[in-house]
Amino acid sequence: MPRLSRFSRLASPVDTVTYGEYRIAQRPDDPRPRYRFTGRIAEESPAGFTPRVGRYHLYAGWFCPWSHRVTITRALAGLADVVSVSYVDNARDGRGWAFREQYGPDPVNGFTLLRQAYEATEEGFDGHVSVPMLWDRATAAVVSNDYRTIGIDLATRFRRHATPVVDTYPQEHRDEIEELDAWLGPAVNHGAPAAARPGAEGAAARVALLDAFAALDARLATRRYLIGPTLTEADIRLWVTLVRFDVGANAARTICPGLAAYPHLWAYARDLYTLPAFRRTTDFSSFTVAGAVVPDWHAPAGRPGHAAPAGPPRPRMRGRRS
Repeated sequence: MPRLSRFSRLASPVDTVTYGEYRIAQRPDDPRPRYRFTGRIAEESPAGFTPRVGRYHLYAGWFCPWSHRVTITRALAGLADVVSVSYVDNARDGRGWAFREQYGPDPVNGFTLLRQAYEATEEGFDGHVSVPMLWDRATAAVVSNDYRTIGIDLATRFRRHATPVVDTYPQEHRDEIEELDAWLGPAVNHGAPAAARPGAEGAAARVALLDAFAALDARLATRRYLIGPTLTEADIRLWVTLVRFDVGANAARTICPGLAAYPHLWAYARDLYTLPAFRRTTDFSSFTVAGAVVPDWHAPAGRPGHAAPAGPPRPRMRGRRS
């Protein structure tokens, strides 16, 4: 068989005229969860998904906050040489996420569409083709597309193979992390996009979101991180929404004047951005809506223990819709 060239393994451009908009094909009466693959990494994994160097590959999207959680965790867990990562294109049509020239071809399987990985795992797959997704090279199958547990497993299950920069899911704070997520998940992570919608549902989401921002601002007036003395999974989960807020859901300032209206929350968000794991996994162009201006994330945070970012500040950029 002739060797495929780099460009022969790229999907054709997004074409909603031909393929339509993306829809989840799962039948309404199908009881299976939306995120169908829920395998876990463990030394004694029933499915055999044991932690090994080079075995797993993370399919991610720069645009996606759920992927962003996992890529930040991967960096903080010291897994750059343990779990590989690649990125799908920022836009999709009815075929789902695909591999195109901007981020290159699929380096593991040579698929042009991410759907092919799901179909290789489950014949006739009709569920959600999502990122992040963890792939197992050993079995040539999807391990998980459950963004929450992928992040936890990367944070906790590879300690024998890598030394974490930060323990983002410490045993003594896990209950508090999950309790906080039970509040911030609906109010902020899911609430931010909902707050931009018209009608009663949007109005209720705005109230809950702004109440959460006010409470977070008060909480962060006296502490550097949400829980404990160092950053945790709770900070990661919140931050990926904060970094998108003023260039996404709140780009037109229809929800509030901006994160700067909450000075402690805004300083906290900038403080985290100084960390390489946050800064290097962020591509504003992939999630900034057309016409939005990226706030000055390089402005000094002025918080206890704050470290200035490396290198000179970059100029503010006008965003684009990908």
